Amino acid sequence: MLPRVTITSFNFLVTVYLRQHPCLGNNLFDDMRGLLAGQSLGYTAATAHEITVYSGDHMKVSVLQENLQRGLSIVGRAVASRTTLPIASNVLLASDDGQLKLAATDTQSISLTCWIGATIEEEGSITVPSRLLSDFISSLPNEKVDMTLQPRSKQLKLVCARNEATVGGMDAEDFPPIPTIGGGATLKLSAEGFKAAIKQVAFAAAVDDSRPVLTGVDMRVEGNELTLAAADGFRLAVHQLALRDTVDEKMEIIVPARALAELERLLGDSDEDVEMRLNEAQTQVLFRTGQVELVAQLIQGTFPNYGQLIPTEYSSRAVVEVGDFTRETRIASIFARDGSGIVRLQVAAGEDGEPGKLVVSAKAEEIGDNTGEMDATVEGEASKIAFNGKYLQEVLQVLEGGQVALETTSPSSPGVLRPVGNDRYVHVVMPMFVQW
Repeated sequence: MLPRVTITSFNFLVTVYLRQHPCLGNNLFDDMRGLLAGQSLGYTAATAHEITVYSGDHMKVSVLQENLQRGLSIVGRAVASRTTLPIASNVLLASDDGQLKLAATDTQSISLTCWIGATIEEEGSITVPSRLLSDFISSLPNEKVDMTLQPRSKQLKLVCARNEATVGGMDAEDFPPIPTIGGGATLKLSAEGFKAAIKQVAFAAAVDDSRPVLTGVDMRVEGNELTLAAADGFRLAVHQLALRDTVDEKMEIIVPARALAELERLLGDSDEDVEMRLNEAQTQVLFRTGQVELVAQLIQGTFPNYGQLIPTEYSSRAVVEVGDFTRETRIASIFARDGSGIVRLQVAAGEDGEPGKLVVSAKAEEIGDNTGEMDATVEGEASKIAFNGKYLQEVLQVLEGGQVALETTSPSSPGVLRPVGNDRYVHVVMPMFVQW
């Protein structure tokens, strides 16, 4: 019987199972060097044995349940929900420079990688079903979790306190590759400022794929300013973020809104800088914060010239408290549910020293109606306009208190909302046509 030799990589551990002549182990590495160089080793049936060179098919790692649960919850957001590739529903577990690396990808738009502290006794890697592992780990007590993968086995054994489980996995080598990003522009962004910009812009992106560029957020870098913009055909959100350093070359990319929404969640209360890095071809972008990396596939195309869509003049301007406006809009939206979601706004100037007011109303035929009002500082003439209540609520919810100015020109022209005292954010909403 001639030897069966399987080579999957030059950089992985060689395991030898001797059937005859155990002394082979003494010359193993010399023999393997010869094999990889294409030399004849001169084995015959008299020295029958089996050599398997494998990648990551053994592992022994210990990690705290709390850390593993947190890592799985981070990367689990990228796991493909619907896929014809079974391994895309898995999460990659791999030892990496004294840490445990977790990775997941939807194979199309985003990939997430997270590193957590661990005790690595034996290096290795495996992929296992993400949801099963996450549900199991989250149910365990907050104690040490021992994970063991025996050689030539795809069964990951997990032991925590008095709980023990075995999970079937798949080869790490078959896992969709996570791109390595480099060679392009790199930016350092303030976590707090970037998170606020994403929060105020990403929600305005389109959710359908009829116009792919509108499902992303346009990011334009020029000088010492980063401008984020999103639009879905009915509204437009634009936020200008000051950069610490001046960028020599102008740059513009379109990042999937979903990727930025995930990044916003990852940032949480973090005060660490965010590193943004492009590949040389500007087809992918990497965001790194702390021990987490997010890689997104950029959307190719030309984003609309939104600058010309922002009105520069108005005939009526009403300044109100964000909290009051949000509350009254939410109340009106209850009645607007059966009235095409339409919320009506009427601005009236004050008389005889009295403050002006903004009236928010909604009505649905045969159901009922509602009217609420609040004090407003009014500039210009009286006006009236109607918006989709959902759009109005969403923009008010991303404003951080204070006051907001509503600027209008006519019932059929776009309305503009600007936070008072902040000239770096503007939101434009298309009106709805109603019978007054």
